[in-house]
Amino acid sequence: MIKLAVFDFDSTLMDGETIDILAASRGVGEEVSKITAAAMRGELDFFESLQKRVALLKGMSEQKAVDICHHLTYMPGAKELIKELKQRGIKVVVFSGGFRFATSYAKDILGFDADFANVLHAKDGFLTGLVGGDMMFGYSKGDMLSRLQKLLFISKDDTMAVGDGANDLSMFAVSGVKVAFCAKEILRKNADIIINEKDLTKILTNVLK
Repeated sequence: MIKLAVFDFDSTLMDGETIDILAASRGVGEEVSKITAAAMRGELDFFESLQKRVALLKGMSEQKAVDICHHLTYMPGAKELIKELKQRGIKVVVFSGGFRFATSYAKDILGFDADFANVLHAKDGFLTGLVGGDMMFGYSKGDMLSRLQKLLFISKDDTMAVGDGANDLSMFAVSGVKVAFCAKEILRKNADIIINEKDLTKILTNVLK
């Protein structure tokens, strides 16, 4: 029985990559998207790729970044799935290599219990191109999940992880149920369940029958 469900945010609960959307509005979308795609395929170190991408946002208005993060398109079925999980008494947590501007806002809309993400550093109302936070490294999600399991007294077997990219591998390693959702090949190879349709309610029919 699953007691804890952990979700990636970008391209899992949200339809797209937050940093790519921010970059597009800054006029550096193509360059950032290429780095994002390579990182999600596992071809680049996540920490280094994150730093490179955020550096390209330097000078962007902090308020503009917040506004964009508050108008993201959520994945079909996200709200319905989380509501059902909560009704079953399952804790729902988000781990994101993206940003709290997006995840903390989505928390109240989608209804998950907690979010762990990164913070875009700003000074005098503008992004500095620097970033810090909970999910900076390729191993961060697995490390945080292990600590959360100990805190909540929940085992690996009672944990479900859902993601799409290479930086989700570490949480797969400490999860009993591994769901690759519209995922890159590197994650599909390590999954128990593969869902290729952009509809998160498929998890209810494929995993939580």
